[in-house]
Amino acid sequence: MAVCLERGFTGQSLSSGKDAEMQIFISAGEPSGDLHGSNFIAAMRRMRPDVEFVGFGGERMEAAGCKLLYPLCKLSVMWFLRVLANIHLFLWVLSAADRYFRHHRPDAVVLIDYPGLHWWLARRARFHGIPVFYFVPPQIWAWGDWRVEKMRRYVDHVLCTLPFEEAWYRERGVQATYIGHPYFDAVRKHRLDQEFIQEQRSRGGRIVGLLPGSRGQEVAKNFATLRRTAELLRQETPEVRFLVACFKPEHKQRIDAALRGCSVPIETHVGKTPEIIHLAEACAAVSGSVSLEMLHYETPAAITYRVGPLLYALGKMLIRVNSITLVNLIAGKTLYPEYASPQCHAPQLSAAIGQWLKQPEARAALVAELRELKQRVGQPGACERAVAYVLNALATPRTKRLAA
Repeated sequence: MAVCLERGFTGQSLSSGKDAEMQIFISAGEPSGDLHGSNFIAAMRRMRPDVEFVGFGGERMEAAGCKLLYPLCKLSVMWFLRVLANIHLFLWVLSAADRYFRHHRPDAVVLIDYPGLHWWLARRARFHGIPVFYFVPPQIWAWGDWRVEKMRRYVDHVLCTLPFEEAWYRERGVQATYIGHPYFDAVRKHRLDQEFIQEQRSRGGRIVGLLPGSRGQEVAKNFATLRRTAELLRQETPEVRFLVACFKPEHKQRIDAALRGCSVPIETHVGKTPEIIHLAEACAAVSGSVSLEMLHYETPAAITYRVGPLLYALGKMLIRVNSITLVNLIAGKTLYPEYASPQCHAPQLSAAIGQWLKQPEARAALVAELRELKQRVGQPGACERAVAYVLNALATPRTKRLAA
């Protein structure tokens, strides 16, 4: 892999961009970023088929036509100690990007979340005089708001995905525009597997979805809580059964091993997250952008996130918002009950879901609130708006962009 990357930077396997009318360097370091990056690329290609994409990302971005210099999404890590353990790789990737900026000078750099590395990429791009656009910015308003200085210094424009972000950034001297969340682009165009849905419905029972997250470490820390939640729900509602939405085959293998000897009817499936959310009367989910997918399908959910005692204590000191769930933050109130701590919150999760199973009127009231919120903020088109802004900005002299 290192050889392939080095070959790319010496021009032996990658285009220099001279044959393209425009070249954009795009970078994502997580599965969700890979999804948004692929949709951004597709939207750009619809407007400007001649644009060439090069950068860091994952399989979806590569399939959309991006020439990957490094599969950064395979290095998706969280928390300081895990980052420190991979610091040599991050430094190598940063050095490789700097060489690419110097030798090929793309027309723009588009960054998707993943702030740790992306601050450094933005800094090097700015050094080389390349405009930087942050698409799906990190949630620095939630914790570490001192990082807004980095955004102000190194990023030309922030393309905000949450309604309140534009005002927050502008009040702090950062150029920003609200475009909506690209997650709704992805879920809107997804075609449900009707054969899978019909097969599940034909088997009867009441379905509850279990969503253990998209990162291996999330699955490792949280699935025991989800399993215990299923066991408690089964005691109260014998007709209920459970479908686990696994992001990767290796996640399924881990979960299948954890379910050996389990008497509760729990099935595991890879690549069926939308179908499981659609089928479920309710879900127990690990916190993440999947809450927006549940909003799209108007599915009630209880949220959990289990962390170690040290990280929990640090979070209590640093986090400045009262929710970890995007749907709750957008709504400005708690629609999805959430529980984050070092403890197992299976009793609370099962109680919340059990109420919706036993009280149809309570579930219907929540579904109505989810529907109203979806109509207000869940409209597709974010990627098209982001692309239109970038193209317009690149056609505008930089002095005018900064004065806007």
